[in-house]
Amino acid sequence: MYSEKHNDSSSNPLLIEAARNLVARRRQAEARDPVLLARRAGIEPDAWQADILRTRAKQTIMLVTRQGGKSTISSIKALHKAEYQPGALTLLLAPSYRQSKELFRKVKDAYGALVAPSPLASESSLEMEFENGSRIVALPGKEETIRGFSGVSLLVVDEAARVPDALYQSIRPMLAVSGGSIVLLSTPFGKRGFFHHEWAQGGGSWHRTRITAYDCPRIAREWLEQERKAIGELWFRQEYLCEFVETSDQVFSYEDIARALETDASPLFGV
Repeated sequence: MYSEKHNDSSSNPLLIEAARNLVARRRQAEARDPVLLARRAGIEPDAWQADILRTRAKQTIMLVTRQGGKSTISSIKALHKAEYQPGALTLLLAPSYRQSKELFRKVKDAYGALVAPSPLASESSLEMEFENGSRIVALPGKEETIRGFSGVSLLVVDEAARVPDALYQSIRPMLAVSGGSIVLLSTPFGKRGFFHHEWAQGGGSWHRTRITAYDCPRIAREWLEQERKAIGELWFRQEYLCEFVETSDQVFSYEDIARALETDASPLFGV
């Protein structure tokens, strides 16, 4: 007589053990290579995105076109940190509450796309806490909202070119004791502020990536030519070609100011 019990894999110890071993091997592989986690979430990274996921650099800066995929790959980087570093604290910062929520939404979407993800201990509109003690917290770019955090493992700053310099200076000490990593991602916003400084003069400690709209296979060339006409050359060069163009309200160019600071500044200030 046929018995369904004999075909029930959930009660077969050998099959259960094989499934556990398969999951264990998958997690070991993902822990070594975050690209595998991206693929499990349904994302096939571009070559530059895979490089961002795999780099071991403590400081990463992405100068990437609008709609280029910088926020998406940063969300995978945050998710991988939480999945595979128990007790890790990842902070997601942006200039505004809305922008922070959008980046956090990408993390939640990636987590929701995973098959058999690590279980959560709690979840809210701006925080995910994993059972392994890791947390991902989204914060708006206000200095008074972040000073209570310490021991940060990963700090992701979205739209970094528009984050105030004072905020940037206040968040860097969070990494001093933990030895954590920082990721800056943005399009340019003129030749000013910490983002431009770190890109242009930050030295060899930064892992740099620059991707224009013409480097992104998902953006049609025909659409870009239409966009160039619609928004004008200056904005097109900034938003899609990732150029640090002069802002319209600057009296002196960035190069003029840099040259003045490299020489005796006394005549400039009338001293």
